[in-house]
Amino acid sequence: MDVVIPRRRGKRVAVIAAVLLTLAAASYALWLWMPRGLQIDGTDLRTGVATRGVFVDEVIVRASAEPLNSVILDAVESGRVEEVFATDGATVKKGQLLFRISNPQRNLELLARQSEHAVSIFNLSNLRVSQEASASEHQRRLDDLQFAAEQAGKQHARNVKLAAQGYISSVALEESVDRLAQQQRALRQEQQATAAESRVRDHAEQQLETAIHGLNSGLKLVSATVDALAVRAPADGRLTNFHLQVGESIATGKNIGRIDDPLRFKLSASVDEYYLNRMAVGRHASVQQDGRSYAADISTIYPQIKQGRFTVELVFTQGQPPVLNPGQSLDARITLGEPASALLLPNGAFINDSGGTWVYVLDATGRNAERRTVRIGRRSNSQVEILAGLGTGEKVILSSYAAYGNSPRLQITQ
Repeated sequence: MDVVIPRRRGKRVAVIAAVLLTLAAASYALWLWMPRGLQIDGTDLRTGVATRGVFVDEVIVRASAEPLNSVILDAVESGRVEEVFATDGATVKKGQLLFRISNPQRNLELLARQSEHAVSIFNLSNLRVSQEASASEHQRRLDDLQFAAEQAGKQHARNVKLAAQGYISSVALEESVDRLAQQQRALRQEQQATAAESRVRDHAEQQLETAIHGLNSGLKLVSATVDALAVRAPADGRLTNFHLQVGESIATGKNIGRIDDPLRFKLSASVDEYYLNRMAVGRHASVQQDGRSYAADISTIYPQIKQGRFTVELVFTQGQPPVLNPGQSLDARITLGEPASALLLPNGAFINDSGGTWVYVLDATGRNAERRTVRIGRRSNSQVEILAGLGTGEKVILSSYAAYGNSPRLQITQ
């Protein structure tokens, strides 16, 4: 006869508990295994620690040497190059002949001006000759009239005496008075006519002399233009970018090179636009070469920003390096302010990606990083001043953030 056996509930509960425990362990393992945030490779990761120290307020830029003074050579006349007397890179003296061009049109203009000048000189000479002849004629007539007036005056004086003695009639005396008045009137008229003609002659001569003066100026200008066909060095120095060839045609205004001062130099440096508001003319800098330091000052700032950078020029204030060539590169250390105590972070590529508004801060294990908002102050080539958002000893990723996008967390794998 079959016997009913009671069901063993304890074993079933144990099995269920074991299954649940296994599932929980697997879930926990899966949670530990799954990445929390964007996974990145930590092999080439550059990190730095925020520390308290002295911020050195300066920026180091790469500067290139340029001649302090340069004279630009532009063609003042067009024409064909006939002769070239200098080569690129040669040292030239002021007044030295560099090249010569030909321009037939300028030569024809010079001949025309010379012809006009010669005609004007001839006309002025003829005018002066005629004026001298006319003046001589007027003077002769004045002398004759003056003599006649004097004779009439003497005769009238004698007639007055004779009339008083009764030797001549009153009618004869009246005729003597009329003759004297007529001679004096003729003399005054001739004097007035001579003065008027003299004024006209002087005015005509002045106008002709003014015209000749203008022709002289024009002639000098055309002569200078023709002389400019033979181009000479305007200053001492080294000829640069000079590549003319015989037979080449050049136009007015074409740049044909420059003359550089071979002894004195300045420095031109490209600086990040971040420092534009902190740059000022007169700020001090120093340049290192062969273990020696040379003082320099900012002389010019060009605020036009191109590709995130602007240009400054520096001049040496207490002597320059003994060996310096155009285009040679030097490191210039520009001082922007006095050193001060601050919370510092090493400079890195993260500044360009985040704009200095946030950073990735590592946790104690160094396996995870969290994005955090910060506020930075001044910065140099090697240091960044932290004003808020970080504490002393916290570790930050310094390398580029470009590949991380906007991820709030990072998981670092080794």
